[in-house]
Amino acid sequence: MSNHQKRLSVPNSWPVERKTETFTVAPEGPHGEAGVPLLIVLRDVLGYVDSRKEARYALEQDQVLINGDPEHDETRPVGMFDILAFRERDEYYRVFPGQGGRLALTAIDPDDAESKLGKITSKTEVSGGKIQLGLHDGETLVVEDQGYAPRDSIVVANDSEEILAHFEYEEGELVTAVDGQHAGEVGRIEEIQVTPGSGTNNVLVEQADGPGFETIEEYVVVIDENFTESDDEADADAEAEDADDAEEADADAEADEADAEAEADDGGADE
Repeated sequence: MSNHQKRLSVPNSWPVERKTETFTVAPEGPHGEAGVPLLIVLRDVLGYVDSRKEARYALEQDQVLINGDPEHDETRPVGMFDILAFRERDEYYRVFPGQGGRLALTAIDPDDAESKLGKITSKTEVSGGKIQLGLHDGETLVVEDQGYAPRDSIVVANDSEEILAHFEYEEGELVTAVDGQHAGEVGRIEEIQVTPGSGTNNVLVEQADGPGFETIEEYVVVIDENFTESDDEADADAEAEDADDAEEADADAEADEADAEAEADDGGADE
């Protein structure tokens, strides 16, 4: 595989300028072209480095983790639902679908960074009567429980690979679209329309604060309720912080005005 990728032909999920340079780095690892090379995340998205050389140096310090493991390869793709941690900065992010299909980073708490979500894409029986589950990022897990099915989602602990939660793909479950024109939208499955033969099934998704949408089955992933709650809490915290800043600014303005009036009174008394 080439070490370079033409910018004009990069996937829509990559947040890079296409006409500033001819080439960018090619991804090597899980997710493939569905992921974004770590270099692009560090340089173009977060602005933590200015060059590939700086990225390599930063990764040598064992301070950048993907799904709990230190990462040293700047070409390693960061993909859907990966957990990105910066230990020295005490910053933690979940990769989530954004508008237009571009991958976005959602800030999360340190506790939420200890596990990741995986969509089951395959289920096969292996020796010993156990079951091997294939996940959307290429990872495989061997389990004894038969209760998992393709298109279900699971939450996996980063350190032990223990399955912490299981979300079945069924009507009423919370989902997000990860591709297509509705990428990044969240709602609940209203209906799964099964297409006879080899056609693609459609999914109708209802939204409490929107018109809902329809997309193909491959584009939806069942997600944890905490995903949306964390986003709401982050928005609430941001709004509270803005309100505090506004109150402080008003208080400072009132204090300045009082000082100005006092100085004017002192000036009149001197005269």
